[in-house]
Amino acid sequence: MTNQFLCSFLAFFLYSGIISQPYTAAGADRVCGKWQMVGESLVIQVYRDGGEFKAKILWFDDEDDTKPTDYWKDVRNPDPHLRSRKILGLNVVEKLSYNPKTDSWEDGMIYDPKHGRHWNASAYINKDGLLKVKGYWHFKFIGKTLTFKRVN
Repeated sequence: MTNQFLCSFLAFFLYSGIISQPYTAAGADRVCGKWQMVGESLVIQVYRDGGEFKAKILWFDDEDDTKPTDYWKDVRNPDPHLRSRKILGLNVVEKLSYNPKTDSWEDGMIYDPKHGRHWNASAYINKDGLLKVKGYWHFKFIGKTLTFKRVN
C-alpha cells in the first residue's frame, strides 16, 4: 500500500509540473545549426557556448553588388569602439537559455546591426520545424518575430 501511495504521489507532482523531469542536452541543442530567414536574405549559425545559446551571421544579402559582403561594418553601433567590427560573423543573438517547461529558449538578447539596437529575445521551434525568434522590448507582446527555416 505504501509503494502504491508513493507512486501516485510522485505521478501527481510530475503531471502537475511541480517536479520537472530533467531535460536532455539533445533537446536543448536541437536549435543548433544553420538557419535561413524566410523571405529575407540572411543565414545564421546557432550554437551553444557553455550554458547559453548564441547566433552569428554567416551570410546576408547586402543589396549592393559593388562591395563584398565582408566589407560591411557595424557602423550604427552605439559604442564607437565597436563600429569597425565586420557584420559577417557578428554574434547577433546571445544569452539564450533553454527552458524545458516551455520547450523554448528564453532571456536572451538580439542585436540589430542595421539600426544599432539591442532587444530582449526568445525563440522556439514550431510544429513545422521553423525557428521563431522574437525580439521585444521588455514585454513579449511588443516586438517582432523573425522566422527561419533550417538549411543543410
